[in-house]
Amino acid sequence: MKKLKRYQYERYAILCRLAYPSDFDHTQYGFDIEGRRDITDRWGRTIIRILWSEEKKEVIVVFKGSQNLWDWLLNFACFPKKLPGRRKPYHVHWGYHYLLEQNSKLEDNPYSQSNPAMSTSQAIDYLQAADTRHFQGESIYQQIRATLLPLILEGKRVSLTGHSSGGAMAVLTAERLGLEYPDAMKRVVTFGQPAAGFWSFKRAYSYHHCTYRICCDLDIVTFLPPIPCLHWHVGKMLWLHNEKIYDNISTPVRLYKSLLSWLLRPITYHYMHKYIRNKDYFDKH
Repeated sequence: MKKLKRYQYERYAILCRLAYPSDFDHTQYGFDIEGRRDITDRWGRTIIRILWSEEKKEVIVVFKGSQNLWDWLLNFACFPKKLPGRRKPYHVHWGYHYLLEQNSKLEDNPYSQSNPAMSTSQAIDYLQAADTRHFQGESIYQQIRATLLPLILEGKRVSLTGHSSGGAMAVLTAERLGLEYPDAMKRVVTFGQPAAGFWSFKRAYSYHHCTYRICCDLDIVTFLPPIPCLHWHVGKMLWLHNEKIYDNISTPVRLYKSLLSWLLRPITYHYMHKYIRNKDYFDKH
């Protein structure tokens, strides 16, 4: 597995943060004016942004995390959903699968371009028409697939990134899209992601080598669903804790270190390196 470089981490982290505001100028981040598609959920809220430029070989799919109480409750809809795999079926978290299967609300959006599940030639003709129509009855995943299909055929590779439940949607999309286009996946980078599937999904997942799951200190969402040994994460975990990065540290050890750090925090703030770290504050006075 290749290392995730700092500039790559920062790029995906910024895009995930900017997925939440409704006002977002994608051209400031190197994407073409026409290199954007926004996909909305059943309430008409943007839930996914697909970004690309003609000059670059990478197209980035950004998944937004939970936005309201309904989204949060879906985290607890953790019963299994059976899906077909490469060799045999696997089971995923029902709630996160539902997020991909919900239909978009019909509305005008200058950056949205819904696409039904269609043939390759139809998808290319559809995008080239530069039409901004919406179609009811299309799932989120169908729109992702149809938007990416012409870009994949142009030779672009797909990177998926997301925060919270958006990270779970990213890994589910990677495996599902990879069934049709296994060489199109470039990497998956998630932040604060809950587990997206069961052991069968972990075993079937094809992109462990290019999936990076970023966790920060005692982020409780990364321990969800709260049923030990039933739901499993995929890819490589990078845990950010006490100014260090830990690779694939086990859950019990991570929990122990987090709780110990929390208990000792009043003492550790007395260490001199804490004062050195905050030296930049003086530039502002």
